[in-house]
Amino acid sequence: MNDVYAFIEAEKTTHPVALMCRLLKVARSSFYSWMAGAARRAADDALAHEITVLHIASRCTYGVPRIHAELRRLDRRVNRKRVEQIMRERDICGVTRCKRRSLTRPAKKAVPAHDLIGRDFTAAAPERKLVSDITYIPHRRGLAVSGDLAGPGDPRDRRLLDGRPLAECETEPSS
Repeated sequence: MNDVYAFIEAEKTTHPVALMCRLLKVARSSFYSWMAGAARRAADDALAHEITVLHIASRCTYGVPRIHAELRRLDRRVNRKRVEQIMRERDICGVTRCKRRSLTRPAKKAVPAHDLIGRDFTAAAPERKLVSDITYIPHRRGLAVSGDLAGPGDPRDRRLLDGRPLAECETEPSS
C-alpha cells in the first residue's frame, strides 16, 4: 500500500490527487494520513538528531528532564513526553546515581504473630477455607476481632482488640 501512496505523491504534480485515488481505489483520507505520518516521522528524525547532539555534548549523562530543559533553553518547544518517547525508541538514556528502591521491603526485625505459632493450618476437608479477612464485630466490651482461622463461628478466634479472648469476657459479670 505504501507503494501506491508513494506513486500518488510522485504524480500529484501532473494529475489531481482525487482522480488518482479514485482510479487506484484508495481512500483520499488514507493518502493524506500517510503523508501526515511521513511528515511526523521526518520531524521525529530531526528532533532525534538534536537530542543525540545534546546527549553527546553532555558526555552521555543527561536524561529526559535535562534534555527537555536544554531544548526549551534553545527555544525548541516540544513536549517532555515526546522527548521521552524518542529517547526510548532510539535507546538514548542518561546516567543515574541512585539505585532503584523497592517500595515493599521485608522488615528485617519482623517476628511472627505469637498466637499463630504452633497452630495447624492443614485443611480438615477439601476446599475448606483456612484463612480469610479479619472482621470487626461490635461487642458491649469493645470491638471484637473475628478471624476465620479455625472455622466460621469458632469462639477461639474471637478476641477483643486488647488481645483478650472474647470467651473470657462472656464469663465476667457485666457492670
